[in-house]
Amino acid sequence: MYRAHRHPLGHDWGMSTFRRVVLALLLLAVTVSCGSEPTETGGERPGDDRGSVEATTPAPLGEDFESDVSLARGLTEQYWKQTFAAAGLGYRPISAFIPYTGQNGPACGDQPAVPNNAFYCPFGHFVAYDESWMRDLYDRMGDGSVYVIIPHELGHAVQAQLNNAGGLSIQRELQADCYAGGTLGALVRGNALQAEPGDKDELLLNLAAAGDPTDDWLRPDAHGTAQQRQQVFARGYNEGTSSC
Repeated sequence: MYRAHRHPLGHDWGMSTFRRVVLALLLLAVTVSCGSEPTETGGERPGDDRGSVEATTPAPLGEDFESDVSLARGLTEQYWKQTFAAAGLGYRPISAFIPYTGQNGPACGDQPAVPNNAFYCPFGHFVAYDESWMRDLYDRMGDGSVYVIIPHELGHAVQAQLNNAGGLSIQRELQADCYAGGTLGALVRGNALQAEPGDKDELLLNLAAAGDPTDDWLRPDAHGTAQQRQQVFARGYNEGTSSC
C-alpha cells in the first residue's frame, strides 16, 4: 500500500526507499517490444522533474480507499504545480474532482458520463470518476489502481494547459500514462510516497488490464496495448515527465 512519508517538520515511490526488485521490473518493462511510440508536438514542456518533489503539508496515510484517492489527487497536483513553477509557468489546478455512480456523473460538453470510467473534461477543467467502479478496482486489484488512474487523468489536464498532446487518441493516452509514471517517480524520490511489497505488481496489473487487445493506432478511442502502456509508464517513472 502506498503511504505518505512523515517528514521531520511535518512536511502521489524515493529512490532510497524503493525496492530494488521494483526498479528492476520497471526497467524490464522499458525494454518490452511494442508498436511505434507516439510523437508529441506542441507547447513548451515543464523542466526536468526527475530529482524529487516533497510534500509541503502533512499528507494523510493512504490506509483506505478514501484517503488513497485524496492522497493521489493532492500529491499529483502539488507535483505539477512545482514542476510548472520550475519552468517559469503557472499550473492551473482542476476546478473540481467529482465522484459519481453509474450514469449519474457530470456531462462533458455534449457527452454524458458513462459507468465504469474516469475522465478529464476540458469543458470546465475537471476530473470525474465512477466511485463504485474505482472502489471495486481498489478492492480487487489493490491501491495501485488509484495511483495509476488519478495521475493519468490529471495528466490530461496538464496536456490541456501545455497543448502538447498528439492528434491521435493513442498519443494522448500513452503520454498521460507516461505523465502518471513520471509523477509517481518524483514523489517517491522526494519521499512524499513510499512503496510496499506487492505495489509493483498492482501497478503493472492495472496497466495491463486497461490495455487494448490490438495495436490499432487509428481507432478513435485507442489507449495502447498492455505492453505499450507499461512501457511508457516505466519510461516516465525512470526518466521523468520531461521524457514524455
